[in-house]
Amino acid sequence: MKKLLVMCGSGIATSTVVMGKVRTWLEENGYDKEVTLYQSKVAEEVNHIDDYDIVISTTVVPDSVKDKVIMGLPLLTGVSAELLWEEVRKEIEA
Repeated sequence: MKKLLVMCGSGIATSTVVMGKVRTWLEENGYDKEVTLYQSKVAEEVNHIDDYDIVISTTVVPDSVKDKVIMGLPLLTGVSAELLWEEVRKEIEA
């Protein structure tokens, strides 16, 4: 079971919107039984990034974890969302 974290600055606003989109995408693509979803804020998770297999953030993250995080802004804007989904798919199937 893969662990996917969605995080934003407060752990409430944009991460909630993205959680809904991720949940729907997982269900539509048959991954909902393979992935457990978590939601939080960057400040609480920056030292725990390695606890998750996939991390999507809607806000800027520290440079120390930047390479482990998928930027989630495309899920808010709709621009390049398919590229983001492909990256998530690769991480799930890895």
